[in-house]
Amino acid sequence: MPVARILGIDPGSRLLGFGLIDSDGRRATYVASGCLKVTGDNLPDKLGLIFRELSELIQTYRPAHLAIENVFMNRNADSALKLGQARGAAICAAVMQELGVSEYAPREIKLAVVGKGGADKQQVQHMVRVLLSLSDTPQADAADALAIALCHSYQQNAVDRVAAAGHLRGGRLR
Repeated sequence: MPVARILGIDPGSRLLGFGLIDSDGRRATYVASGCLKVTGDNLPDKLGLIFRELSELIQTYRPAHLAIENVFMNRNADSALKLGQARGAAICAAVMQELGVSEYAPREIKLAVVGKGGADKQQVQHMVRVLLSLSDTPQADAADALAIALCHSYQQNAVDRVAAAGHLRGGRLR
């Protein structure tokens, strides 16, 4: 199976985590990660910064796919709205460069990486460090982004295996 580069995004209107991995369906390898401090005088400036910085990141690392966390509704509707707009800027940066985009719920990401949908940030950081054989623990938002990329890798691997099994049985899934 060919190696695919996946860009995971943990969206935020103040701090956006990103993580890049290479995956061949069986093994994932760390490429890069970090956090983008989202600054600006107003929301349009912040969204423009997200779009420009992620566009540059995509041009530099050439991922095949973007995986991003879904918005979840918390107590503060205003925060959820800003988060949704930050996600939109990130998704637009990916779509403009013809990347495929997949979205995952926070619970789904934690379940895929930690084995518990209710895992806390420290558990996610620990498992990302272990799964990617990192020497240091990544910052929480970068670890979340790497977890999102890993989740996509696992999901895509499962889809590919089901498709291959169907192909081996005359193209019909049983």
